[in-house]
Amino acid sequence: MELQGEILDFVTDEQQEKLLQLKDLYAYWNQQINVISRKDMDSFYIHHVLHSLAIAKVFSFQPHATLMDLGCGGGFPGIPLAICFPQTHFHMVDSIGKKIKVVLAVAEELSLANITAAHTRAEDIKDRKFDGVISRAVAPLKDLWRWSQPLLKKNGAGYGLICLKGGDLAREIHDSGKRIHQWEIYGNIYKNEWFKEKYILQIKH
Repeated sequence: MELQGEILDFVTDEQQEKLLQLKDLYAYWNQQINVISRKDMDSFYIHHVLHSLAIAKVFSFQPHATLMDLGCGGGFPGIPLAICFPQTHFHMVDSIGKKIKVVLAVAEELSLANITAAHTRAEDIKDRKFDGVISRAVAPLKDLWRWSQPLLKKNGAGYGLICLKGGDLAREIHDSGKRIHQWEIYGNIYKNEWFKEKYILQIKH
């Protein structure tokens, strides 16, 4: 099992069981609505679940904190993180309605009461603020920050923008014009070579 030896120390048996249910749930929904490539399904836990949970290896989200998953796609990184932080609220946002349908179905199947979801764009959210924004490689860093900044609470938990990205990020970081906190995933968090040149980036509010 790809999760063995990599799972978070604080995850309960019940939470691990929910993580282990994810592959079958996504395999089912992938037949209805194509949200994950077939190649990725073959390495589902590494490419999606463990990649998402790399964030939890660095950040411990407070109970009652609110996080928005910007461009959540089929539910990553938000759903694995919601399983591991059941007292933290995750609002999943994507501009593609069918992906939000999958997010809501998976959340219902796993009884994840700490997830809400909306078929919308981040820039169209005017009436809510969050303690942090999480995202996985959906746009250049400067755009992610431009969309995130207006949605961050002034006096919240201060997570800022936390995103998963890969490759040579020097230009993207430079273009953002922001001070970036960066963690290399390979070697520091996981040993699997798929995580080479994959990073966690944070811009604080």
